Amino acid sequence: MGYTIDIDTGGTFTDGFVVCGSKVRTVKVATTPHDLTLCFLECIAAGAKAFGVSAEDFLFDTEIIRFSNTIGTNTIIERNGAKIGLLLSEGMEGLAPIAKEGKASLVEPDMVMTLAEQVDERGTVITEPSGKQVLQAAQTLIDRGARGLVVCFANSEHNPASERRVRQIIKREYPRDYLGSVSVFLSSDISPRSGLAERLNSAVLNAYIHPKLARLLYKAGEDLRQRQYRNTLFIGHNNASVARVAKTRAINTYNSGPAAGLLGAREIGQLYGIENLISTDMGGTSFDIGYVRNGQASYALEPDVEGFPCNLPMMSILALGTGGGSIAHLENGELRVGPQSAGALPGPACFNLGGTQPTVTDANLVLGVLDPDFFLGGSMQLDVEKAQEVIKRDIADPMGLSVPEAAWQIKLVVDAQMGAAVSGVADKLPADADPVVVAYGGAGGLHACDIASASPVKKIIMTPFSAVSSAFSSSLLDVGHLYYQRINQTFTDDMDSTSLQQSVNDMMQEAVRDMRGEGFTADMLSSELQLFIQAKKSIQTKQGAQAKPGGQELLLHAPTDFYQQRESFDRLIAQAKEALELAGEDPQQGVQLVTVALMVRAPVPHFVQTELSKSEVNESEAIKSTRPLYVASAQGYVDAPIYDRTKLGYGAELKGPALVESDQTTILVPENWELVIDQYDNCILEEVQA
Repeated sequence: MGYTIDIDTGGTFTDGFVVCGSKVRTVKVATTPHDLTLCFLECIAAGAKAFGVSAEDFLFDTEIIRFSNTIGTNTIIERNGAKIGLLLSEGMEGLAPIAKEGKASLVEPDMVMTLAEQVDERGTVITEPSGKQVLQAAQTLIDRGARGLVVCFANSEHNPASERRVRQIIKREYPRDYLGSVSVFLSSDISPRSGLAERLNSAVLNAYIHPKLARLLYKAGEDLRQRQYRNTLFIGHNNASVARVAKTRAINTYNSGPAAGLLGAREIGQLYGIENLISTDMGGTSFDIGYVRNGQASYALEPDVEGFPCNLPMMSILALGTGGGSIAHLENGELRVGPQSAGALPGPACFNLGGTQPTVTDANLVLGVLDPDFFLGGSMQLDVEKAQEVIKRDIADPMGLSVPEAAWQIKLVVDAQMGAAVSGVADKLPADADPVVVAYGGAGGLHACDIASASPVKKIIMTPFSAVSSAFSSSLLDVGHLYYQRINQTFTDDMDSTSLQQSVNDMMQEAVRDMRGEGFTADMLSSELQLFIQAKKSIQTKQGAQAKPGGQELLLHAPTDFYQQRESFDRLIAQAKEALELAGEDPQQGVQLVTVALMVRAPVPHFVQTELSKSEVNESEAIKSTRPLYVASAQGYVDAPIYDRTKLGYGAELKGPALVESDQTTILVPENWELVIDQYDNCILEEVQA
C-alpha cells in the first residue's frame, strides 16, 4: 500500500498529513509566502523524513496528493493579482469593483469598457455585440496592460450567447498559440445565478487570481514529476472536494483549507451522533469558524469574498484576524489584539526572525503555556526575554501592569473576541442544540477552553491531528465536480420535468467526460442534485397581479433522479415549502426552481479512524515534568503538570490546571476543566463545577 499525502498551507505554517496503511505521520513547516511551492516541497520532504525514506522514493510510492492552499486568498488580500480588463453591458460601469467606499480596487477605472448589446429577462437577444466594437475594446484594454479579460452582460444568466460570441471574436484574433493571447473569462461560465453585481464580482475575482494560481500550481505539479511522482496532483476546492489542476477554477480554491476543516469536523461529529456542532480553527494568522446544523455544513449562497459579495456558492466560514501571530497594541489607551498579524515573517518577537511587536504567541510564552525549548517538538527555539521585552515596552509599562499581568490581559482580550464570535455562530444552531465545539489549528488547544468559557459551549472535541486538521480533513475528500444549469420553472407536483431531465443529462455527460479525464469510469461515480429555490411573490404589472420569484434563494439537496419518483418529488416540494417558511419567506404564491447543480464524486483513498483498546498506562506515567503556569485565580504562577500526549491512551483522565504537549501543539487545560481520552484517541474537554 502506498502513501497518501494531504497538505494545507496557512499564513504561518504549512501542514502535512501522511498515511501509509495504519501508520500516520503529521508534519509542520514554515510557510514561504514569496513562493508557496517551496513550503509545499519542504512539507513533502518532512513527510518523507518522518517515514525514514528519501523524497524521491516517497513520491514514487505515493498514490495521491491533495493540496489546499491560500494563494487565491492571499492574492485578494494583498491586491497583487493580475491586471484585468472588463467588457460590460452599457450602463453597468457603476458595478465594476473599482476603488470606492474605502475598499481597494480589483480593477482600475480605465480598464472598464462597455459594449452595445442587450438581452432581455427572458433570454432573448435584442442587440448582438458587433465584432468591430468588441475587437476595438479588447485591443484597447490589452494595450493598457490587461492580462485577462472579463465579459459580463446583464441577463447572461438567462442566455450566455452574447458573452460567448465576444469570447469567440477575441480568440479568433488572439488564438491560444499566439504569445499575445489573453485569457477571456465569462461571468455566465462562473455562475448562472441571478445577481448582476455578485456575478460580476465572482468573475473578476476568478480572473484576478487565475494567473498566479495557475503558474504556482503547474509549477508544483512539474516539481513533483521531476521528483518521481507519477500520479495526479489534486487541488482542494471550497465545495469540499478536490480536482486536478486543469479542472480547477481559481475562485474555487478560495478558503479551501478551512472548508476541508469544516467537513472534517462534521465527520468527527458523526462518530458521536452529533448533528449540530461548531468548528473552530485557530492558526498563526486567523481564527476560522464554521458550523454543522442538522448534519449539513454551513453553506453561503451569496458569500462575501474579502469584502466583495459574490453569487458562487461555497462552504461558509467566518474568519477573524485573531491567531498566534495577532499583534497586541494600545488604541486610545485600550488594549486591542489583531487584526494585524506578524505572519510567518517576521513572526512573533519570540521567533527571533525580526518581529518587534507583541503577539498572542509572545503572551502564551510569558504565561508558561508554551515551552520555549519544545515549540514544534523542539525544532524551533523561542526567546522568552524577547517576548517579555516587547510586552513590557508596548503593553505592560503604558498600562501600569506587570509583564505577566499584561500577557494575561492579551490572552483575555483575544479569548473574549473569539468567544463572542462562537456565541454568534451558536445562535444559528437549533434552540435545543447543546453546542459542541470541534477545535483545531496549531493554536487551537492553547485557547479552546477559555474561548468556550466566554461562550455557551461547555464541551470540546480535539483529535490527535488538531494541529494539522485542515490537512487531516483533506484526507477525507473525494474527487468532485460541480455543474450548474439555469432552470426557472415553477416547482409543483404537476411540473413538466422534461427540461429538468435534459439539464441533468447534459450535466451528467459533462461530468462523465471530466471524470474520465481524472481516470474514473462512469460506474465509479456517485452524484446528488442541489436545488436552488425561491418563493414566488405577487407583483403588480400592467397586465395585473402576477406571481414572480422574489426574496432569498435557499438550497436543498436531492437524489439525482428525484423527479422520476413521485414520492421523492412530493417530499422535496414539501421540504422546499418548509425551508422557505423557516427562512421567513411565504411560499403560498408558489415555489420557483431557479437553478439546479449536479455534484459528481469519485472515490479516492481516505484515512479511516480506528477504535482503540483501553490503555493500561496510568495517566500519571505520562507526566514528563512541571512548568510554572500563570493562573489568574492565584494571581501568579503555579507548578502545572505537563503530560506527554503520545502517552495518554484511551481512558486517561486529568484535571486542570495542566498542559498536554505533542510535537506540534499544546493543550491548555485550565482550572475547572477536565480532559478525557476516548476510544477514538480524541481529547474530550468539559467544564466542571469548581
